[in-house]
Formats: sequence, C-alpha cells, structure tokens
Amino acid sequence: MEEDIWTVKRILEWIERYLAKHGDENPRLSAQWLVAEALGLSRMQLFIEFDRPLTPEERAVLRDWTRRRGGGEPLQYITGAVGFRHVTLAVREGVLIPRPETELLVSEALGMLPAPPKPQDELDAELIHQYAELGGVSDVDDGTALHEQPSQRSELLVADICTGSGCIACSIAYEHPLARVIATDIASEAVDLARENVESLGLGERVDVLACDLGAGIDANLLGRFDLVVSNPPYVPTDVLADIPHEVAEHEPSLALDGGSDGLDVFRRLLDWCSIALKPEGAFAFELHETCLDSASEEALASGFRDVRVVDDLAGRPRVLVGRLAGAQQ
Repeated sequence: MEEDIWTVKRILEWIERYLAKHGDENPRLSAQWLVAEALGLSRMQLFIEFDRPLTPEERAVLRDWTRRRGGGEPLQYITGAVGFRHVTLAVREGVLIPRPETELLVSEALGMLPAPPKPQDELDAELIHQYAELGGVSDVDDGTALHEQPSQRSELLVADICTGSGCIACSIAYEHPLARVIATDIASEAVDLARENVESLGLGERVDVLACDLGAGIDANLLGRFDLVVSNPPYVPTDVLADIPHEVAEHEPSLALDGGSDGLDVFRRLLDWCSIALKPEGAFAFELHETCLDSASEEALASGFRDVRVVDDLAGRPRVLVGRLAGAQQ
C-alpha cells in the first residue's frame, strides 16, 4: 500500500528521470519548477515537505505538465506565469516569454528617468535633520513645515514599444509612481495578454495598451512630450535564428524575434520615431542582440542623440543601448 503513496520527493525523482530521458537540459530544475507551481510552494518549501503526499488532482496536473515539458514546451507556458522583477505576469503561447536579461533593460530605463519621490517618512526625517542643522524653529516658524506634503510633481510619459506580455510597461509603472505608460504591440495576442496583466496588477489607470505598429497609434498630440521610449523589439539577425534553442524556435513567435539581416530593422524605425516622440533631453533604452550594439550605437550618435552607451548584462555580453535626445537649442 505504501508504494502507491506519491510524495513530493517521489514525484520529483520520477519527473527528473522522465525529463532526462526526453532531453531536458536541466531536468532537476524543471522538475522542481513544475512541482512547486503545481503545489503552490516555493522551491525551498519542496525540501521541507518531501514527505507530503500528493492528491490525485495534483498528480493528474503533474502528469500532464511533465508530458508537455518532455515534448519541449517552455516551463512558463506550461504553468502560465512568470516572475519578472517585482511582479508576476501571465504568459501564454504566441507571446514572447519575459527573460531575466530584460530586467536589466527595465533597470536602465528607470535610471534614465528622474528618481521617484521619497516616501513621506523619509521626507520627514530629512526635514527634521535640516531643521536641527538650522538650530531649531524661528520665531515665525510654527513647525508645520515638517509635515507639509511635497509639491506635486508632474507625471512622466513613457512609451513601451513592442510590449509583448507588458512586462516592461507593468514594471516601470509598478516601480515608478509618476510614470504613465503607453504600451503598443502589433500582435493581437500580445495586446490582449498585456491588457490582462495590466488589469491584474491594478495598473489600469497608469498603463494604456494600444494595438498598432510601433508608435503609429499613439495620439499625435503626445509627440515631443515623452520622457522615455523603451523597447525590447525583434532583434535577432535572421541568420542567427537558425541557431536559437529548439523550444524557442518551436513555441515562441518569430514575429517577436526576427530583426532582419543585421538585427536592426526595427531599431532604425524606433530611432526615427524617438526623434519626434521624445521631449528635449528625453531618453531611450533598447534591448538588442549582442552582435548589433556597436553598429546601433554609431547610428544613434549619427542621428543626433547624445550620452549614447552600451550596457553589458550579468554574463558580460552587450545587451542594452541607452541615450538621450539633444536639448533644445539656446
């Protein structure tokens, strides 16, 4: 009877063996991912609950998920969700899966914006410090200055072009309280998914998702007013697509990957749009293929952008291009 009891430990071992036989590059990690998601546990909790028995329903889910993973389907599509920076996003086939490298793009994009306002408690501490340095309250100061709200700062207008799942737009709005983001994508599957993610994260008042080609659907009255344009566009050179991993080629949309012969077809169009969309001193941040960034940097400089630089990812590979539109002439 005991042999029929499927515990967390037993199912992990079985899934790992199955996936190893079916060519999974990291069967142990995949097994842990699937079991943790199916049981609603963290990977660390799995090891604490090794002896927990599985219900018949949990076993049925894991049989299906293991079969799909054995066929090469990405883990994120199987579980339907992925963690990205500080949020969890829904994902599904037909839309590019958010990747850790794109978290760097968000970091760089946020770094090109003015810093968010400080929380009120930090402002109070700073004001108290300044008050002490000045030697206390003067005869006409009743002390209320310590509790005044900071002056309202205007919103920052951001365009996220080729938004896909909405991971960039949602992260920027989630992490920067002054950001208003207009996100666009040409693929209806991506637009629908991005809108779902915006709503599920409660960001509907500050993130709009439009169906259009690049920035074509954005209100013309907003051109010249954007503080930031950010994008993870299709950027893989066409001849490199043949060498991308099987599970990416078979399951993720080529429309979101193919950047043309040199990987910069969409980038060039984005750069042209930035010239009219950004305000003076407005910034851009693009994720591009590691083989393309030197050329992209040269083209951005030749187009009149300044402070252009390439940022490496954690693996030391060129990954992100940032720059600013020159300021207004004096």
